Amino acid sequence: MKKLTVSANDANQRLDKFLQKAFESLPKSMMFKQIRKKNIKVNRKRCTPEQLLAEGDVIELYLNDDLLVPRRVHYDFLSAPKELSIVYEDENIILLNKPQGMLCHPDGKEYVNTLLSSLKRYLYEKGEYAPKDENSFSPALANRIDRNTSGIVIGAKNAEALRILSAKIKCREIEKYYLTIAEGAFDKSHDTLSAYLVKDERRNTVKVLDTPVDGAKRIETKYTVLDYAGGYSLLEIELLTGRTHQIRAQLAAIGHPLLGDGKYGKTHGRYRQELCSYKVKFAFKDAGALSYLAGREFALDFCPVLSKFKEMKQ
Repeated sequence: MKKLTVSANDANQRLDKFLQKAFESLPKSMMFKQIRKKNIKVNRKRCTPEQLLAEGDVIELYLNDDLLVPRRVHYDFLSAPKELSIVYEDENIILLNKPQGMLCHPDGKEYVNTLLSSLKRYLYEKGEYAPKDENSFSPALANRIDRNTSGIVIGAKNAEALRILSAKIKCREIEKYYLTIAEGAFDKSHDTLSAYLVKDERRNTVKVLDTPVDGAKRIETKYTVLDYAGGYSLLEIELLTGRTHQIRAQLAAIGHPLLGDGKYGKTHGRYRQELCSYKVKFAFKDAGALSYLAGREFALDFCPVLSKFKEMKQ
């Protein structure tokens, strides 16, 4: 028999989801069967897979040890880049300035050299993250930006912060603003673009459509023209929905691709992709443990897009 006490980082999730994270060797079908047979209990009582766990709950598992192998603790993140540019930090969240060229999360080719791995290393070395003491949680990013986009990404230090941030992003109560340089002059000084986006997984691209089709997702992007010079416009973008390549593809679809975007526009030789997540605003009024952030906004002290546009105007 194995006994686990639910920690603050384990609370407020379903029992089945928690067990899948905590025990890599426990098959899902076996877990459901053992819950039905009362070989898995919560606080000595019969439970259900969808039961929400609370801090302090005691889970008892009357199963063979070979089914209860704890999740493996990986320390690959200790090889991640140590340097982090921190915009803001408190006991619950951390705002990071991701450099252009770095992935937010691991992919099939790159696992260690990512923003998430660097965040884990930073918190581990600060003593705020101990993998061996966690059953189901590790520090996470609440949002992400493309590899060739720089700027602010929101990190969560604990499970409660991650749940709140994810919910507030979903209901658009965390506003995300970008600066970019786009080709051409815009007819309107500001507008909200609405369309539909379809992903092409094989080519790692997206297509923007005026009308919905199967698998398409609605996208909305608000832009304001800040300046114009030499055939290029400096824009502030508010991302109302957060889809893959949304800003890049939607602006290209209306004839204004981003400067340096080789996928949806032209590379322009010496120019890199000019897109930066430069500001976030916590537009909520109430957010539980994160209510102290209500109404606050954070912006980069230096934005490379602004620097590039000033250079182009000279």
